[in-house]
Amino acid sequence: MQQRRTLVRWTGGLAALSTLALSSLALTAPAARAADAYPSKPIRLIVPFPPGGPTDLMGRTVAKILTDKLKQPVVVDNRPGAGGNLGTDAIAKAPADGYTIGMGVISSLSIAPSLGNKLPFNVATDFTPVTMVGIAKGAIVAHPSAPFSDLKGMIAYAKANPGKLSYGSSGIGTANHLAGEYLSAVAGIQMVHIPYKGSTQLAQDLLGGQLLLSVESSLTSAAPNVQSGKLKAIAITSATRSALLPDVPTVAEQGFSGFDVPTWVGLIAPAQLPKDVLATLNQAVVEGLKTKDTVDGFARFGSEPKGTTPEQFADTIAAENARWSKVIRDARITAE
Repeated sequence: MQQRRTLVRWTGGLAALSTLALSSLALTAPAARAADAYPSKPIRLIVPFPPGGPTDLMGRTVAKILTDKLKQPVVVDNRPGAGGNLGTDAIAKAPADGYTIGMGVISSLSIAPSLGNKLPFNVATDFTPVTMVGIAKGAIVAHPSAPFSDLKGMIAYAKANPGKLSYGSSGIGTANHLAGEYLSAVAGIQMVHIPYKGSTQLAQDLLGGQLLLSVESSLTSAAPNVQSGKLKAIAITSATRSALLPDVPTVAEQGFSGFDVPTWVGLIAPAQLPKDVLATLNQAVVEGLKTKDTVDGFARFGSEPKGTTPEQFADTIAAENARWSKVIRDARITAE
């Protein structure tokens, strides 16, 4: 009898433990699923340039797309400096959990590695390419007081006044800096580069006449000022003309065949980003870039949205690295 009571107590205890364990599983399973769901908290999106330029405008578009599609706030964090390299480094050093992502630009990902600078990040190993976001067309623009109105006249002036013609860009190693140096090399002229920390102050100095010439990475501010007569356009720096300034010929059309310096921008994350998080981000952004609102918004500052697979974006970065390495080597361009 004693043995039977002991068995009953033991089996009863086992049943109680089983019930408790099942209850615990029932309570913790939803919490575990919630913890695994991405995203479950706000996301930080680093833009490596000041507000107002093409990278910032594209970044804010991406932030809105992700906020709408993922139902979590995406906060833009502008981290300008060193031609975009400071903000890019902050992306590389962030945890690879999808809660810090950022905008990757041609200057940091495909130009800077060939300029001889010692970068704090390794493009090949420190990032996860998510998708290309857009391509902006740039331009050479001048203050109305400039003694030239086309590329031929600008080159003639520079040759007659070696070292006296200055041009501004949004930073050392940026695409517009390289466009200016590349043109100087192929045209055989000497121009003085004046780097700014972004496009906002550059535009103010150009409009005020403190700066005679600028190589712009996009037509965000240049196009309206050209259309209003506050600036004059010398040339478009990409391969084809811009719909915003259809009457302005390209550098290639004005005697320098093959000249093409577009400004592309993409979405990147730290290396080793989980595949499911990468897929979530890529799908959301690529879908959002196809909407009419996005296409129309990009067109207003002379850009085109372009979504890709992560693999396609990685291939673009590698191909552009190879291209700019050759351009920089052949033209003997160095960082200032």
